[in-house]
Amino acid sequence: MSDTDETIPQPAPSGQPKAGDRRRARVLAMQGLYQRHFTKSPISDIEAEFMIDNDMTKVDSLYFRDVLRGVHREQAELDKLIEPFLDRPLPEVDPVELAIVRVGAYELRHRLDVPYRVVINEGIELAKRFGGTEGHRFVNSVLDKLGRRLRLAETRSR
Repeated sequence: MSDTDETIPQPAPSGQPKAGDRRRARVLAMQGLYQRHFTKSPISDIEAEFMIDNDMTKVDSLYFRDVLRGVHREQAELDKLIEPFLDRPLPEVDPVELAIVRVGAYELRHRLDVPYRVVINEGIELAKRFGGTEGHRFVNSVLDKLGRRLRLAETRSR
C-alpha cells in the first residue's frame, strides 16, 4: 500500500468500537508519528512495523491506520490549524506533545463520531503518560481552543 491509500474506518463487529481499543490505537498512532518525526521513514514502513511489532488484537487497527495516515497526509494543514493556538513557534514544541496535538487536531477535524470532549480528554491522558511534566496543560489548551473552532455546534452548549 502506498502512503496515499485511504482506509474507510469501520466500526467493530459489535457495531461500536471499544473505547480501550481506540485508546490503544491513538497511543500507537502518536508513537508512529513521533517516530516519523525523527526517522523520516515512509509512513507505510512505520505502519507495517507497528502492525508487526505490537499485539493488535485489542487495538482498533482501522482507527490506527486512519489516524496515522491521515495526520501524515494532512500534517501541513493540521499545523496551520493549531499554530494560532500555540504559545511558541511550532519547531519549539516538544515532539511528543506535537504528535499528540496533531492526532487530536485530526480527530477534531475528521472524526465527528468522536465527541470533542473525548478527543481533548484522550489528548490530555496521552500527554500525562508520554509528555513533559506540564505537557497535558499545553495539549488541553491547544485542543480546547481548536475544538471551539472546529466543533462549534458541540461547544456552543458549554
